[in-house]
Amino acid sequence: PAQSYQKVGLEVAVDTASPHKLIVMLFDGAVAAIHIAKFEMEAGEIAKKGASISKAIDIITNGLRASLDMNEGGELAERLAALYEYMAQRLLFANLKNSTAALDEVLELLNSLRSAWEQITPDQQAAA
Repeated sequence: PAQSYQKVGLEVAVDTASPHKLIVMLFDGAVAAIHIAKFEMEAGEIAKKGASISKAIDIITNGLRASLDMNEGGELAERLAALYEYMAQRLLFANLKNSTAALDEVLELLNSLRSAWEQITPDQQAAA
């Protein structure tokens, strides 16, 4: 019952969120998946670790990277796309080598980007 309630709550949040808030939610989801993967890595839960890292990669590549407007975003979009690709590669490395340092590196990058994104208000986005 708790999972069903949580799932409905997330669906409602996604349905009612602004595009700006959806990006924040993607950052949060990727960060959470990496934290879980780190815990699972340390606990020796190999299959679960792999699933959590795959979830983070999916959010980064099919969520954050896919949300970039390469036509309108110019150099910034290109740099972010390259950074998201780098993060996905580091997560693959972390999975293969059980590297908590690589997980921490990606967490730091995601948290920096999330912080910068939060400082942009939707009004500033519309003006840009």
